[in-house]
Amino acid sequence: MNKPLAEPELKTVSLYAAQPKIYPRAVHGWFAVWRWALVFLTQAVFYGMPWWNWNGRQAVLFDLEARRFFIFDLVLYPQDLVYLTALLLISAYALFLFTAVAGRLWCGYACPQTVYTEIFLWIERHTEGDRGARIRLDRADWSLEKVLRKSAKHGGWLAVSLWTGFTFVGYFTPIRTLGDATLQGLLGGWQTFWILFYSLATYGNAGFLREQVCKYMCPYARFQSAMFDKDTLVISYDTARGEPRGPRSKKLAVADLSSASVGSCVDCKQCVQVCPTGIDIRDGLQYECIGCAACIDACNGVMDSFDYPRGLIRYATQNGIQKGWTSAQQWRRVLRPRVLIYTSILLLLSAAMVWSLATRLPFRADVVRDRAALARQVEDGYIENVYRLQLMNASGDTLRLRLDISGIDTLAFSGPPAVQSLAPAEARWVTVALRVPPETAGQLNAGAHPMQFRIQQVAPDGAPGRVLVEKSTFVIPR
Repeated sequence: MNKPLAEPELKTVSLYAAQPKIYPRAVHGWFAVWRWALVFLTQAVFYGMPWWNWNGRQAVLFDLEARRFFIFDLVLYPQDLVYLTALLLISAYALFLFTAVAGRLWCGYACPQTVYTEIFLWIERHTEGDRGARIRLDRADWSLEKVLRKSAKHGGWLAVSLWTGFTFVGYFTPIRTLGDATLQGLLGGWQTFWILFYSLATYGNAGFLREQVCKYMCPYARFQSAMFDKDTLVISYDTARGEPRGPRSKKLAVADLSSASVGSCVDCKQCVQVCPTGIDIRDGLQYECIGCAACIDACNGVMDSFDYPRGLIRYATQNGIQKGWTSAQQWRRVLRPRVLIYTSILLLLSAAMVWSLATRLPFRADVVRDRAALARQVEDGYIENVYRLQLMNASGDTLRLRLDISGIDTLAFSGPPAVQSLAPAEARWVTVALRVPPETAGQLNAGAHPMQFRIQQVAPDGAPGRVLVEKSTFVIPR
């Protein structure tokens, strides 16, 4: 008699490994000082710039409603989008250059994700304690002390996040107006949305996601290897000097390491505990490494306590580590073809942008034909075309502009061409009517004939200045 088959045991298999929470330990050292210096510098610029007045207005303001960008004395219009393109190209090549020379310098010191994570960790350490205290607090049962510490931490995070969101919107809406509207409860829907959206992004990314952003969400970690080579300075562990690793007495001198069959690494795991992404740099170069150099500061502190030479973990190249090169020998390899190409392109783009900004006209003009009536016959047989000129002051000074025309003999204004005065950053539409006498109209074929508007800057003393020429056409009806 056949026995019934036993039902197979069901097992749940997770396709995703659980990610343990990372508790970075506080670290002090040369690179930590540099990192905090850049935190202060970047945030002083970000939070302080919108409050800086310049010639009676906000120094830096991207006024989307008025379609004008104010950067000190520079006024940019949508037609100046080429400068944004140039700025993006310069930023990209600067990133390529820094990465080719010394790895992820941007990620480790100036990336907003790194900067705000440092700020949030500082708040966390001052409310919950350093690494060990935070681990114990998270494992402990809920108590009044735990509630108060967690509330203080999240209160600090929320305050920084809301102020960050408010400042971000202050670059697109005058920040003093935004502040008054906030205090009076008169914020618009879009302003409220973007303040809360940017605040939530800061709160979530810097408070909770942290290393997950760098490891899984940021594309830079994925394509950085295309810009690395064996002469790129990266944070490296000196395997030849450090292995075999293991604990030992502090009395064991450097000269006795060989006889004790141990390397300089005491296997204290300080480099792992201070790493914001939780990796072990001793396992070699990894894409998760953001180049913050916290492990270098931690390792140097341990080496000092054992009276061992510093530099077991240091900035070095793969060729330098493998071939035992000195720092001088590694730096001589910095000026290699890749770096020279990036540097040349970056200098050319920067010089072109500076030259373009220095030589750009302080005013702009757009010519729009009156499409309701391309051409018409008026009194005494004159043929008249009507145009609308948008005159834009792209500077922080008052400008006087004189209009003139060329291209067709006897073409003239229907009235005296007035000199237009534009206030700083003002844009104004001016209606202009041009006429030709009947005898000229009779000599011209029906259709459109090319002509030009000449807009000339006039100095306060009446001296002529720079000229802008805008092409258009004058239409003779059939």
